[in-house]
Amino acid sequence: MKSLVLIILSVSLAVGQSLFDGKSLKGWVVQEKEAWMWTVKDGAIVGGSLDKNVPHNTFITTEKRHKNFELTLQVKVEGKRPNAGIQVRSERIKDHHEMVGYQADVGPGYWGKLYDESRRRQFLAPFATKEAAKAAKGGWNDYKIRCEGKRIRMWINGILTCDYTEKDESIPLDGYIALQAHSGPPFEASYRKITLKEL
Repeated sequence: MKSLVLIILSVSLAVGQSLFDGKSLKGWVVQEKEAWMWTVKDGAIVGGSLDKNVPHNTFITTEKRHKNFELTLQVKVEGKRPNAGIQVRSERIKDHHEMVGYQADVGPGYWGKLYDESRRRQFLAPFATKEAAKAAKGGWNDYKIRCEGKRIRMWINGILTCDYTEKDESIPLDGYIALQAHSGPPFEASYRKITLKEL
């Protein structure tokens, strides 16, 4: 029996763990006043609104912190000027709606770029490949983010878009994972099949 448990545990660690049950926001944290901007629809976590403006950036975070990992998920955006992102190794700013940390960007003109949200406030690296700028398509896109030590790599639909190594020793290498819906006119960002593999 003990051997069977060890085998199951080993397989689970190799494949990764699901961070989203497809039905509820269990395991995720959203600020109470922003709860109206986050829901579950058709097996996806959905942020934003197609009916009214999104007043400010909003984030839904994991309950646990993570350091070295590979995160895979599917993402799509729709609406006017959609803009969103996936925070990794990030922190909430106290008594504020914003977060600070690395963001894997989402949206036309932004897909596959690494942005430093509320910290350096800039993109951190050029595209890693010539194909990166055209990696995203309409509808659902496969996103993979691998954080390993000071190195962060990102892929969209199997195409490497970012390969960045942090040089600033003061930047934390752990934090929360979060999903973002950016402020702006009516739009929605949807996230599904969210899996994390610890490294």
